[in-house]
Amino acid sequence: MTRMKAMDYSQTGTRRPAGAPTSTGGIRRSNRKNEDCEGAWSPVSTRKRHWTQSGVFGLFRVAALINGFALLFIVGFLLLNGWKAINWTFLSQAPMDSMTRGGILPCIIGTVLLSFGAMVVAFPWGVASAIYLHEYAKPGPALRVIRLGINNLAGVPSVVFGLFGLAFFVTWCKLGVSVLSGALTLGALVLPVIIGTAEEALRSVPATYREASLALGATKWQTIYRVVLPAAFPGMLTGSILGISRAAGETAAIMFTAAVFFTPHLPSSLFDPVMALPYHIYVLATAGTQIEATRPLQYGTSLVLIGLVLGMNLIAIFYRARLQRQA
Repeated sequence: MTRMKAMDYSQTGTRRPAGAPTSTGGIRRSNRKNEDCEGAWSPVSTRKRHWTQSGVFGLFRVAALINGFALLFIVGFLLLNGWKAINWTFLSQAPMDSMTRGGILPCIIGTVLLSFGAMVVAFPWGVASAIYLHEYAKPGPALRVIRLGINNLAGVPSVVFGLFGLAFFVTWCKLGVSVLSGALTLGALVLPVIIGTAEEALRSVPATYREASLALGATKWQTIYRVVLPAAFPGMLTGSILGISRAAGETAAIMFTAAVFFTPHLPSSLFDPVMALPYHIYVLATAGTQIEATRPLQYGTSLVLIGLVLGMNLIAIFYRARLQRQA
């Protein structure tokens, strides 16, 4: 006789094989999950999350306001104390009478030469290094060590680079205290920043650009040169902006390699020493013959340095924006 499996009926009238687990436990677990979800989205928890978010964003706003007020306070203090010293004579003549009168034209020319010289040295090397690290180097311990060294170099104090420039460029290479020695030292100083920003710019280029170029028959170098670099170049200019700002404001890196206490003449070659705005401020504030009498000159020189850095940054920013519009 054929055995028939016993069937029982649930409350809904559907048949269920004998021995199968009842749905009561599953219903309870489902109800428990629903209760947990309802608790997570309850008005109390929603208000708590809203208060936490508001508190964190409030801290961010306070930090931004503190930075903004600090910048406004510093610039306002310099304007209040140094605007009287700025005139055409101050901007177009060399210092006179033990640097208690006259202007700062040699300092302006020296700062511009050192800043752009550093970028001429560092930008091509930084971009080339970033291309190798991101496009050609194989992942492994050696690549990690190289990137670790670059990150560590970015945090080395500038005086260490100054001593390196003194020992290597000035003494060993026999370049002397000159524009060339200072530009090479500042180039080494800003090189880690440029490598980092250039590599991030290359990383931001979509992989589909490379795949499409390679699929059309282009070589890897043609893909990098004609597709990847134009797309990443506006981002690379960010590194140059940061590099110019740092190079223009450095004192310790050039006081051993390029800057001199006083020279009434403009440099005629790359092997001549120069005056520079940061070192001139340092000299007036610490080693001048009449420190108190030169206070307005110190504040005026600081204002000119801020304006010069801002102007060079604006040029780079406008050029980057133009490239981004053309892309």
